[in-house]
Amino acid sequence: MKTLNTHKTYTVDEATKRMERYCAYQERCHKEVHQKLYEMRMIPEAVDQIIDHLLRHNFLNETRFAQAFARGKFRTKKWGSNRIVNELKMRQISKFNIKIALKEIPDSEYYKTFEALAEKRIQQLISEKNLQKKRKKLADYLFYRGWEPELVYEKVNELSK
Repeated sequence: MKTLNTHKTYTVDEATKRMERYCAYQERCHKEVHQKLYEMRMIPEAVDQIIDHLLRHNFLNETRFAQAFARGKFRTKKWGSNRIVNELKMRQISKFNIKIALKEIPDSEYYKTFEALAEKRIQQLISEKNLQKKRKKLADYLFYRGWEPELVYEKVNELSK
């Protein structure tokens, strides 16, 4: 019995339209678009042509993606700048665009969010009687979310007072 190739094939025009919708739905980075086109089994020449089209027609904009990503992860997931920077680097975003993205987060809001997140976690740890364990759990929680060591240690040291 012969096995059929069940993968859909796309013309460059079909793939371009699909990618326009993909990018219009939410901001995308180049890496995500490349991955999607690879999954669609597009040849490298077609990938380059489609990405060029998306860039020229402003469907794909790395700066805009980085800004939206930083704003979104900070506001919804309460990530600190270290985590945001690392996630953007994993998506191969340039240092220049990362710097621009971090300017999307106002300092006052940044520190207010850190304080609120730390206080919420301290309240969750109220039943932990061992001070060292409590401090470690707080630090681990804040580091995982990408907050700067100086902020974290300052907050952790307040616990012993």
